[in-house]
Formats: sequence, C-alpha cells, structure tokens
Amino acid sequence: MASISDDRARAAAPGAAVERAPLRLPKGWAYLPLALVLLTFPLYANGFWIVQIGAYSMILGIIALSLMFLAGYGGMVSLAQMSVAGCAAYFFAILGHSSAEAISLGWSAWLTLPLSLLIATAFATMIGLLASRTAGIYTIMITLAIAVAFFYFTRQNYDLFNGFNGFAQVEPPHFFGLDWRQPLPFFYLTLVVSALCYAAVVYLRRSTFGLTVQALRDNQRRMRALGYHVTGHQVAAYAASGFMAALGGLLLVWLNTRISPGTIGVGPVIDILIIAVLGGLRHPIGPFVGALAFVLLDNFAIDLIDRERFNTVIGLCFLAVVLFSPDGLLGLWEEARAALTRERRPRD
Repeated sequence: MASISDDRARAAAPGAAVERAPLRLPKGWAYLPLALVLLTFPLYANGFWIVQIGAYSMILGIIALSLMFLAGYGGMVSLAQMSVAGCAAYFFAILGHSSAEAISLGWSAWLTLPLSLLIATAFATMIGLLASRTAGIYTIMITLAIAVAFFYFTRQNYDLFNGFNGFAQVEPPHFFGLDWRQPLPFFYLTLVVSALCYAAVVYLRRSTFGLTVQALRDNQRRMRALGYHVTGHQVAAYAASGFMAALGGLLLVWLNTRISPGTIGVGPVIDILIIAVLGGLRHPIGPFVGALAFVLLDNFAIDLIDRERFNTVIGLCFLAVVLFSPDGLLGLWEEARAALTRERRPRD
C-alpha cells in the first residue's frame, strides 16, 4: 500500500518470531568522545594510518553497513553488495576520466557522479527484484550467483569494462578547489559520508518504512494479509542499501585510483559478509567496528604469519566470534558491560 502507519507495522509483530531487541549502546553525549577522536585523528596520525587504516576502514564499513541494513533489519542476506559498489566505481571510470582513453567518455564529474550512483542503485533494484522471489539460503545463493556473474562479465568484456586490466588513473573530482585525493581532505570526506550513511540507517530503522521492513522480516505472511506490498518494500530496501554501497564504491575507486575485476571477485564479496558479521548485525555501528578489526588484521597479521595465511587467520577469528558471540564484537562488548554491572550491584 502507498501509505502505511506505524500502528499497522507494529501490529504485525505479535505472534511472530520476534528477534531480540537491538543492542543498547551509548547515545547522545556518549558519542562525543568517539566524534572527538575521529575529528582529531589526522592531527596525530601519519598518512598511512589516515588513509590505509582510517579511511579504508570507513569505506568497507559503508559497504558492510548496506549489507547490515538488509540482513539485520530485513532478514535478506545479499552477497551482491560489493558488486553494486563495483558497478558505481566502474561507471565512474567509464563515464569520466581514466587511463583507458578509448573507453572512458571524459564527462564532467558533476554529471559522472550522479549517473554512477543512479546506475548502481538501478542495478541494486534489479537484484532486489530477483532476490525478493526467494528466501533464506536461496537469497544467499542467487545474490552470490549475481556477484560471480558480474565478476566474470567485467573480466571478459573488453569493449565496456576493459576486461582483466580494468581502469587505472581514476582520480576523484576536484570540488570546491580541493584535491580530495590528499590524505586530509579524503579522510574527512569519507568520515562525512560514513556519518551520513550511519544517520540514514538509524533514521530508516525508526521510520515507518523501517518498521515495516522489520515486520516483514518477522512475518511476511501476516504483513501480506494486512495488505502490505511485500515485494515492493523488499525491493525498496535493496535500492536504499544499494545507494549506500554505491557511495562506498565511489570512495573505494578514489582511494585506489583504479577498478578491476579483482576488486569485485568472490574474495571481496565474502570479506564484506565477514566484516558485517564480525562487527554485529544488530546495530549500525557494527559494520564499522568489524571493518576496523578486518583492516587491522589485514595490515598487521603479516608481521606474525605469512601473507598467504591471512585468510586462515580471519576465518578463525570469524568462527570464534560466531561461536562465542553471535552478535559479533558488539555482542562481546555488551556481555562484558553486563557482567561488570552485575558485579557492581552487590557492592551497592
């Protein structure tokens, strides 16, 4: 239905398999220390930590956040979010400037940027149209199939995607007289986009649309009986998450200055799932926590083990978190805080 009320969305929850309440994390002023640390981070960190750790973690966090929105609130686990991000990156290179001058059209960034986001969002909407016809493990399989198909298509197509080589020398636009490729401007640009995506997910979670998507997750049959357009809301959720993933894809291609099939291969696709689950799927901050842990392991685990064994390490960490804390690293934090609270009560 075109118009939905909060009361009807909440009415679908009774009798359904309702999940546990979201994690109770600090609100309002409690986030000020985190904001202060992030805003002042470039003042005491070098270029490597600013870009390769800080900015890269936030970019992966944005893409994982799009998956968290679908899986955590909608119950739809999509493995095609990295493909959507790659779609935005590819079309920014195709429509704009790159080393492949025979393919890139050289359009203005003011036109290339919105068109790339629009095309990637349309791609995510098409994925949603297909995935909404499935449920559970079949949703995972069909989105994985789409991701693999997109990977091989970009790898084998030389007329549009330049095949295996992809596109190099893809520079971010020079808006407002700033070179956004420089560490300081790029970090703050990534921070602003991350904050906006986080705020958008928090807002959507509490909105009529978000409540409806959560009710669909709990009981689709009852929502359909109440007159809701189940497929329409699911596709809209895919489109919203796709727009977030597209933003992450643009930041990623600006960071790396290149895009190739390797960026959207099966490995990166699974990495996004690992990041989302590692951080936790019950709160929007979880993907960013998981992304930071993933990037730190990626950069510093090689000091202890061979580079080839990184996947083994991240796999073991993933298994440990899933076994001991299904809610991810945020779940461990919540359990530790609850344990400390219980210990303090007798003393009071």
